[in-house]
Amino acid sequence: MPPLKYLTGYPESLILQARKLLDQGKLGAALLSRYSAGAHGVRTDRALYQYVTDLKNTYMRNGDQINKVAFDSKIHVIQHALGQHTYISRVQGGKLKAKHEIRVATLFKTVPAEFLKMITVHELAHLKEKDHNKAFYSMCLRMEPNYHQYEFDLRLYLTHLEATRQPLWDPKANADATDMAPAGKTD
Repeated sequence: MPPLKYLTGYPESLILQARKLLDQGKLGAALLSRYSAGAHGVRTDRALYQYVTDLKNTYMRNGDQINKVAFDSKIHVIQHALGQHTYISRVQGGKLKAKHEIRVATLFKTVPAEFLKMITVHELAHLKEKDHNKAFYSMCLRMEPNYHQYEFDLRLYLTHLEATRQPLWDPKANADATDMAPAGKTD
C-alpha cells in the first residue's frame, strides 16, 4: 500500500481510518456529507482580495496592508504548497516599506468555504508570524476555531483527489453565491 502522503504526521489510527474509507470508495462521500453546502462563490482575484481583506480587517486590524491577493495555478505544482505569503522590503527615502502578497492555489476555487477560510487564515497568520510555531497556530485558531479540523479534512480531500482525480464540488453550483464576507468574530 502506498503511503498517504498528505496525512504523514497524523496518528496511525486516523491514517488507517482514511485508508479504509479510500479503499472502500467512501472517502469522497464522507467529505460530501460533511461539507454538503458545496463550493463557495469566490471565483475571481478581485473577490478573493476582498474576502482576504475582510478577514484581515476583522481579526488583524493592526496588521500590515496586503498589496495583492490572487489565485495561482502554479503553486501546487512548483512549491508543493497550497498558499504562499511573500513580502518584499524596500528602502524608499529614509523609510523601510514592505509589500505583502498572498497567493492561493487555484484548487481553492472549487472547495467549500471552510477550506478557503482555512488557507487564507493560514496565510494571514504569516503576516505576524513567519514560522509555523505555537504563536502561529494560536493566531490561526483565533481567526478560525476549527482550523485544525478543516486542515485535516482538506488533507483528506487532497488524498481523495490524488487517488481518484475526481473533484467533489461543482464550481458552477454556487456561481451566483459571490457574497462570501467572513463570519464575524465569535468570542
